[in-house]
Amino acid sequence: MPTAPQQPRQFFDVTAPPTHHTDVSRETQVRLDAFCDLLLKWNPRINLISRADEPHVRQRHVADSLALVKLIPPDISHAIDIGTGGGFPGLILAISTGLHFHLVESDQRKCAFLREAARLTATTVTLHACRIEEAKVPAAPLITARALAPLPRLLTWAVPHLAKHGICVFPKGRSANEELTAAQVNWNFTTERFASPIDPTSTTLRLSEISRVGQ
Repeated sequence: MPTAPQQPRQFFDVTAPPTHHTDVSRETQVRLDAFCDLLLKWNPRINLISRADEPHVRQRHVADSLALVKLIPPDISHAIDIGTGGGFPGLILAISTGLHFHLVESDQRKCAFLREAARLTATTVTLHACRIEEAKVPAAPLITARALAPLPRLLTWAVPHLAKHGICVFPKGRSANEELTAAQVNWNFTTERFASPIDPTSTTLRLSEISRVGQ
């Protein structure tokens, strides 16, 4: 019996992403400010961000994470953030949206920071202090990761934890095109691309309809 032809993989340059209110309330801003103050206090000891980025933490890291809010569908129940590190983007998204995030981070010192940051900002998250391959997390309709690994590896880590019809949102830098090409070797997916409002050389990929080639 002949097999049905595969649907072509799609790439969209999106100039008008879904409209969501990205400004935060005064209460949320207070919580984000408390997060930044804590990060700058801890950073000299555990290197959550580069020391050169400390004066720019709100613009380069917090605002970059907040830019992802508009890419989250409104019916998402919970999400997973892989390699949360200093809280980007998972903890920032949890603070700003109220969405329950499972934060996966293998560095125990960074986990200590994340626990304290969640407590200080009164944010409900579930922290998994292990590698993503070892994490016992419920399948999620949304998976995020920032500055963690090339796209082929991210998909290998993410897809086992992705719910049916789920999406992945991955901020990427200059190598986005090369990573997409490399990922096509083993993965089928539909891709939407969103220009970063923070860095003109960066883009955010929103992937859906993800499956392994041949499946």
